[in-house]
Amino acid sequence: MTVADPLDGRNIVVTRPAGQAAHLAEALIGLGARPILFPVLAIFDVEDPAPLQEMAIRLDEFDWACFVSPNAVEKSLATILARRPWPARVRAATVGRSSELALAKFGVADVVAPQGRFDSEALLELPELQEMTAKRVVIFRGDGGRELLGDTLKQRGATIEYIACYRRDKPALDPAPLLKLWGEGRLDGVTVTSSEGLRNLVDMVGKLGQTWLKKTPLFVPHQRIAGLARALGCHEVILTGPGDEGLVAGLLEYYRDHARVA
Repeated sequence: MTVADPLDGRNIVVTRPAGQAAHLAEALIGLGARPILFPVLAIFDVEDPAPLQEMAIRLDEFDWACFVSPNAVEKSLATILARRPWPARVRAATVGRSSELALAKFGVADVVAPQGRFDSEALLELPELQEMTAKRVVIFRGDGGRELLGDTLKQRGATIEYIACYRRDKPALDPAPLLKLWGEGRLDGVTVTSSEGLRNLVDMVGKLGQTWLKKTPLFVPHQRIAGLARALGCHEVILTGPGDEGLVAGLLEYYRDHARVA
């Protein structure tokens, strides 16, 4: 291995949900790495679709529609746009580049989204969302989730309505492939893209896996996840830039600095 190909032959765990890991996995393959797909979140339809279906009828009542994730975009718009076109008067906002691209795929343009950090805090800093008096906002999200976005917009004068358009769960996966690589000393790094996913990963790998996980470089794209990882005892937490591009850049930088001579 040389400094020029820091990821060549590296086994890197990709924990994105099934169906959302291809972009990162392909980028890693292109750099010579071997992505190990181990989804730590499973995405399902909501058990009661009636509120989302009703929102398709009521959407014109709102000034803003906020989407908290690509899953929120996919699940909500698949239902809404099957019943009606997107109303031109409703402005869309979202927290990240992946969600912005998902909205574009559905033909939703003029999207308000942060360009530096990709989270609710960054979205709330944008000038378009400062004066919200008497504005009606619908927030499309998974079941539960953070209340920061809605609570802050409410404090600024908006009326908030939440629509749960998907639910998350922990997959029933056998951790044996990860444990085998760890036992052979061939698992080089782990990528995690949500706090909930990190908690699931810790549960899924069991006691032995947790011991190894704490010693394995863990790459995360947000300070909130990094803080949780350190609280859980992970020794080497690498905070990267946002999105898949940030993760790949962080991996390259780390292993370029830690390159082993073949």
